[in-house]
Amino acid sequence: MGDGMHTILLVIYLIAAVGVIGLVLVQHGKGADMGASFGAGASNTVFGSGGSGNFLTRMTALCATVFFIISLALGNMSTHKSEGFDLQLDQAAEQVTGEMSDVPATEDSDVPL
Repeated sequence: MGDGMHTILLVIYLIAAVGVIGLVLVQHGKGADMGASFGAGASNTVFGSGGSGNFLTRMTALCATVFFIISLALGNMSTHKSEGFDLQLDQAAEQVTGEMSDVPATEDSDVPL
């Protein structure tokens, strides 16, 4: 996966995170259902007396699932990216040590043999 795919996943990841935060803040707690069952404000809701719970719960679960899956994908991508970087460092180190072994050592050098 390229760098563009990483950016797209990161944007979706941030949108899902903000979505989860917003949906959790909009939802009522379990104590608020007690007052709604006696008719305190149930007629003022956009989704009716019982429809908002299911819709908001499903949307929260969907955003949380997307957030979790993309978290795993980004973690996997960063692990593979760092392995590739380590491989490049190992190849560069081998090249430098190979170049240094070609230099003949002299007796009056400061480097012990």
